[in-house]
Amino acid sequence: MKKVFFIVAFLSLACTQKTQIAVNQIGFYPEQEKIAVLEGAFTGTFQLVEETSGKTVFEGTAGEISPAAFSGTLCTGLDFSAFENPGTYRILTSNGIRSHVFAIDRQVLIPLALAALNAFTLQRSTPGHPDTAVLVHASAATESRPEGALISSPGGWYDAGDYNKYIVNASYTTGMILAGVEKYGGYVNNASVKDEALYNLKWALTMQDPVDGGVYHKLTTPEFEGFIPPEACEKPRYVIQKSVTATLDFAASMAQGARVYRQTDWGRPIAVEMVQAAEAAFAWALENPDCFYNQWLLNKNYIPAIQTGAYSDNHAEDEFFWAAAELYLTTGKEKYYQTLLEYAPELFTAPVWSNVAGLGIFSLLTHGKATEAMKEQLIAFCDSVSSLSQGAAYVASFGNNKEDFHWGSLSEKCCANAISLLYGYELTQEKKYLVHAFHNMDYLLGRNPTGYCFVTGMGTKSPRNPHHRLAATDDLPGPLPGFLVGGPNWGKQDGCNYPSPWPDRSYLDIVESYASNEIAINWNATLLHLAVALDSFSSW
Repeated sequence: MKKVFFIVAFLSLACTQKTQIAVNQIGFYPEQEKIAVLEGAFTGTFQLVEETSGKTVFEGTAGEISPAAFSGTLCTGLDFSAFENPGTYRILTSNGIRSHVFAIDRQVLIPLALAALNAFTLQRSTPGHPDTAVLVHASAATESRPEGALISSPGGWYDAGDYNKYIVNASYTTGMILAGVEKYGGYVNNASVKDEALYNLKWALTMQDPVDGGVYHKLTTPEFEGFIPPEACEKPRYVIQKSVTATLDFAASMAQGARVYRQTDWGRPIAVEMVQAAEAAFAWALENPDCFYNQWLLNKNYIPAIQTGAYSDNHAEDEFFWAAAELYLTTGKEKYYQTLLEYAPELFTAPVWSNVAGLGIFSLLTHGKATEAMKEQLIAFCDSVSSLSQGAAYVASFGNNKEDFHWGSLSEKCCANAISLLYGYELTQEKKYLVHAFHNMDYLLGRNPTGYCFVTGMGTKSPRNPHHRLAATDDLPGPLPGFLVGGPNWGKQDGCNYPSPWPDRSYLDIVESYASNEIAINWNATLLHLAVALDSFSSW
């Protein structure tokens, strides 16, 4: 399956050169606003040309000219929203500039959603890491599981470009996926999505101490493996210290999963197990509210030192809120409702792994349990995000401030903001929220200063060399398809030689660029959720 899917995606990569016209390379829904951006000041006309016949099907005139946010380069909008006929097209300007090919189709984002979903299957922990004999690290030792004891913790997804598995990020990822399952009844390949999420939840259950309910922060090697295939890896693997943030994220995703899986006969037994695990985890967190994961301190006190991703977070208010919200919705117990009110955020922020309160808001909105204050906070957020598109050269609310371009920006800002806008749209029917959500996806898929469609194997110019050990060490040419890369990152923490000083062009398609070109399960979860959500709202 992997080889067949990869070959199909690989053949779609007709070219990798940049064109002066930045356009969503996947395409548009018929009723959607359809805008491309030409780099340079242009006052002429353009044509929409059918790819197979070469026939001109639409003619338009150049639109507004605006300076790009950082470089100041003038950009011209090319608006063809009035054309709605399905097909495959290019844009051709009167001065001879051609765009990449794109589609207009009533299900245009479904192939993207399927690719994003399939990426999770490709990211599953392989037989090279059976994880049936994982060591208990000294930081995680207890009387019943002393240092050096062996536990079995198979399955789950590799976190990102590495081969380790982290409860904090895996729980956020599962939560984002299941939020979509609960919200959008026609969630693409619904059974497949549930199966994929369950694969990870089953692994997570093995990360809970059955004696006290606490959850290990991660399963990892002491240092990252090199760029070698999983079967060549020889470093010992450990479960590391229990933490309050991992335990609460676990509790939230388990409670959420229980709601989803108890709806079927086959899922009811494991749903019962999930609820029990979630409540035990929440009880442990209440008893250990200050048990944060501090890798620097851990390495001062224990050996071997752990140098892999920390996923550390010194504030658990958002985790308490998310876990309490999910447990309340699943069990109906008043004590969880009182806890969620106690920890309710004062401002809405789009959910990311380090601030998960937004996932709790999403679930409460879906089930009609959000307070008026929560709704007002979401609306204020959506208004603020929408205002950022004013005068934007690339016609998106994302990408106009330096702060947009941090590690994982395409997921944690571009996608997460768009997902939040859609919850706001359903709450208010304010059309501008919907429009801006679509525009963020357009940015992600090619209407941006780099000209990249930032999902591997999609479009005509996409990443070929992601920081991804599985892809770099398999026997196939090119990347594994369907993965969203982190995207432009002005921090450039990898020390690579980037082609541009501008934040929105601080992207490099080489394996070494882990700061801009790594993949990660949490990033793909937002991509999957957003693609399916936009498809559900595609008929304006």
